[in-house]
Amino acid sequence: MQISSARIGSSMTLGHSSRGFTLIELLVVLAILGLLATIVAPNVMRFLKSAKTKTAQTQIANLGGALDAFNIDVGRYPNSSEGLQALVEKPPEADNWFGPYLNKNSIPKDPWGFEYHYSAPGNHGAYDLWSLGADDREGGEGEDQDVESWE
Repeated sequence: MQISSARIGSSMTLGHSSRGFTLIELLVVLAILGLLATIVAPNVMRFLKSAKTKTAQTQIANLGGALDAFNIDVGRYPNSSEGLQALVEKPPEADNWFGPYLNKNSIPKDPWGFEYHYSAPGNHGAYDLWSLGADDREGGEGEDQDVESWE
């Protein structure tokens, strides 16, 4: 019986020492996590904002390619009244239209959820295609900056 009581005593000692973390240990871990969050979060947000701008530039380039294909087939770019919709639906006066010119048969919205702006003839070329950024207003800095086909 003495052997079994020794085992019980050692198991009670083991159970007592592995109960959990102390309050001080938890506070230290929370403080470290808080410091990491304050250092990492601004950098992640900066990369997210620049990623949306780069996505808008890529989408504008892809839409430009579709507009060029429309121009090759029809002999002109869609006018302002036809808009980008002419890339997915045949305009009434577009002979030799072989669209749709976009893979998903729909005009994508910019990364901020707004419609792209289009005018033809444009002030900067045969057409102008642009996004007004996160604020959906002309001008701006950072995420609010405009993304334009002519830049």
